[in-house]
Amino acid sequence: MELKNQFMIGIGILVLGILFAFRFKGKNSYKGGKKVAGISYIEEEPYFKKKLLQYKALSYIFVGTLIIALLTSFWLLARPYKTVVTEKENYNRDIILCIDVSASVDNLNMQLVEELKDTVKNLKGERFGIVIFNASAVMLSPLTDDYAYTIDILDQIGKSLETNNSDNFSSDNYLYESNYLLEGTLIGAEERGSSLIGDGLATSVYDFPDLEEERTRIVILSTDNELEGTPIVTLDEAASICKENNVVVYGVGTKEMGDDERAGMEDAVEKTGGSFFMEEESGTVHEIVSRIDKAEKSLIKGKKQVRQVEMVEVPVMILIASVFLMILIAKIIK
Repeated sequence: MELKNQFMIGIGILVLGILFAFRFKGKNSYKGGKKVAGISYIEEEPYFKKKLLQYKALSYIFVGTLIIALLTSFWLLARPYKTVVTEKENYNRDIILCIDVSASVDNLNMQLVEELKDTVKNLKGERFGIVIFNASAVMLSPLTDDYAYTIDILDQIGKSLETNNSDNFSSDNYLYESNYLLEGTLIGAEERGSSLIGDGLATSVYDFPDLEEERTRIVILSTDNELEGTPIVTLDEAASICKENNVVVYGVGTKEMGDDERAGMEDAVEKTGGSFFMEEESGTVHEIVSRIDKAEKSLIKGKKQVRQVEMVEVPVMILIASVFLMILIAKIIK
């Protein structure tokens, strides 16, 4: 503990010294006035002795309390404080949710997006991003540790999926919500087709900044793996890109996907060191989260923050208690 105004302690000691000097100076000297006769008789009375003893005891307590109050006041004026050094620690792990927004994956995406909200709420320092794709990939949310923002994006995805799978066209935000997952993702569809899974996954890899930096990178990929066009990068090639950049992929396939599509997707994600899951399997998202938690992670030390925290709580409580005690003693003596 340190003091910002150390000189106040010296001033306090000086003030107390002056008060004591005045208190004891000429204490027993007679300064005039009328003397009372027969005082010795009164002093022998038991009642007088009792009251005198009480008065002296209360007087000593009052003086002691006054000294404590004065010392505490000067201690507060000296502004005691302690230096606190804090250092924010974050996990160096990045997670990107990469979802195929073709209509055949809507049911899976609605379930996945809803369940991932709780996962995002429990993250501690990890960065989370969202990429959607069809004919082209679009980043909806860059990697961020602003989890409120991420959950807002997940909510918006959920609303868009719900709107596109309902017959309610009267919503005030119908056009915005229905096109939320379409804008940008259909660019190039006429030339290259749709559901270009490899392109979507490869794009997610290169959305990780500073790939040469040593970090844990994970992609959660949802798709039915039904290719409907000519991709720039195949799913197998995208898996190789992931492996080269130490990106682990956890794939979730739809329950309607065919055996060939399932086998191809399973091979691709396992090639990266990840795992494959099926829609509506018990605890799918929970299992993915569990495996993500087991993934290697280390702490990044943030900038140190030095703060001076004033320690006034105890002195203030002592001062308040002293003042109340003096008021009580003054009432009793009176």
